[in-house]
Amino acid sequence: MSIPVILASSSPSRRALLLQAGICPTIRVSRVDEDAVIRRFAANADMKVEDMPTEQRVMVLSRAKAHAVQAAYREQENTINRARRSTAIEERVNPLIGRTTTELLGGPLGTIAANPGLAGLKKGPLLIGSDSMFEFDGVAYGKPHTAEKAFERIAQMRGKSGTLWTGHTLIDLASGRELSEISSARVHFADYSDEEIRAYVETGEPLEVAGSFTLEGLGGAFIDSVSGDPHGIQGLSLPLVRQMATRLGFFWPDLWNLKRDKRGRLAINGDSRAPLKHVSQPGDGFIDCACGHKHWGLHGAAGVLLFRRDTFTGEITHVALQRRAVWSIEGRTWGNPGGALSTGESPFEGGLREAWEEAGIAPQDIDIVGAHTEDHGPWAYTTLLAFERVGHSVKPHVTDNESIDVVWKRVSDVESLPLLSYFKADWLDDLHRARQISRAMANN
Repeated sequence: MSIPVILASSSPSRRALLLQAGICPTIRVSRVDEDAVIRRFAANADMKVEDMPTEQRVMVLSRAKAHAVQAAYREQENTINRARRSTAIEERVNPLIGRTTTELLGGPLGTIAANPGLAGLKKGPLLIGSDSMFEFDGVAYGKPHTAEKAFERIAQMRGKSGTLWTGHTLIDLASGRELSEISSARVHFADYSDEEIRAYVETGEPLEVAGSFTLEGLGGAFIDSVSGDPHGIQGLSLPLVRQMATRLGFFWPDLWNLKRDKRGRLAINGDSRAPLKHVSQPGDGFIDCACGHKHWGLHGAAGVLLFRRDTFTGEITHVALQRRAVWSIEGRTWGNPGGALSTGESPFEGGLREAWEEAGIAPQDIDIVGAHTEDHGPWAYTTLLAFERVGHSVKPHVTDNESIDVVWKRVSDVESLPLLSYFKADWLDDLHRARQISRAMANN
C-alpha cells in the first residue's frame, strides 16, 4: 500500500498538481481563521501586521493549517481510544452471502476496534499544509473575494511584475517530525485591456485565488513570463515538496497511488453524477459486491449515527441526520453522515472524518458507544453509534455539497421522513441498541 498523503487545503490547483504527480490526497480543510492567525503572530512578535513580510506570512499560515489538521487527527485518535476502552461492538454479518451473525454486544472489541488504521502506520501519513500570497509594490495580496477588488488589482498589475510567495509545511503524522520551506516566483504580466480584465473577472476565476490570477486557468493568457518556480504559482512547489519529503525520510514514489490507463489518463475514481467542483477522495468509487449490487467505497465505508440524550434519565431524544444531495444515491432521503473510507483508514477513522466533513461533527464533541458492521465480503459498511459528549454541544450543519440539510431530528419523527433504504432497514435496531446503552450508562 502506498503511503497516504493528506492535503490541508481545499485548493483545486494544489490538488490538481498532486493528481498530475500521481498522488490522490485525502482533503482535510484546516478551517483556520487566517486573519486571526496573522494578528496573533504579529502581536506575539511585537510587530504591526502591516510590517510583517509576505514570506513570513505564508510560512506562518502554512504551519497553522498543517498544525490544525494534525490536531484534528489527534482529537480523532483520542475519541477512538476512548471508544476502544468502553465501546460495545457488534459485528453483524450479511446472511445473504451465507455467513452467520456474531453477537458481540458488550463482549470483546472485535475486528472493528482492533484495526489501527492510519494511527498504526510507522511512517506517514504525510500531511501537507500550504499558503500563497502575491506581493506587488511591497503589499501582500491574498484572495480578492469580490469582483470590484479583483478588477482593481488586475488593472494595477498590467504590464508590471510581482512576486508569488508560497509557504509549505510537511508533517509525518507517525513521528511528528515536520519541516517548513518557502518557494517564490516572479510573475510578469501582459499589457491587457480593461475589457479583457472585465471579461476575466466575470468568469469568477480570479475571486478566490491569491493575487487575483491563475497560471493554469484562463488567467494564464495574461501572463507574459515567470521567473522561478512555476509550480509555486499554482499553490504548491512539487520539486520543493519532494525534497522536503525526502528529508523527512519518505521515498517519493511510495506516495504514488494513481495509475494511468491505456490512454495515459490518470485513473481517478469518483461519482459521475457529482457536481463538477465535487472533490473525490482516495477510496471513492463503486465496487461490485458478492450480493449482486454495486456499493460505494473501494475500501468499504463508514458513518456516525449521533444521538442526543438526557444525561439524567438516559432517554434518547434526538438524532443528527443528513438530507442527501439531489445528485447522490437516493437523493433527498435522510440518513446518517458517512461515506467511503480513504486509503489505509480504519472504519473508526473514516466514519469520524466523514462526520466532520459532511456535518461539522467534531470528534472531540462525541463519544462512540457502539458499532456494527454490515459485512458483504468484499465490501462492508460500519455504523458508529455515538452520543453527544457530556458538557459538549454539537451543532450539525451542511459543510459540503453532499447535503441539502444536516440537523437534529426528534427520534419520534424519524420514521415519518423519506429515509435512505439502508438506513431505514437498520434504524429501529440501532435506536433500540442506543437506548439500551444509554440506560445502562445512566444507571452506572
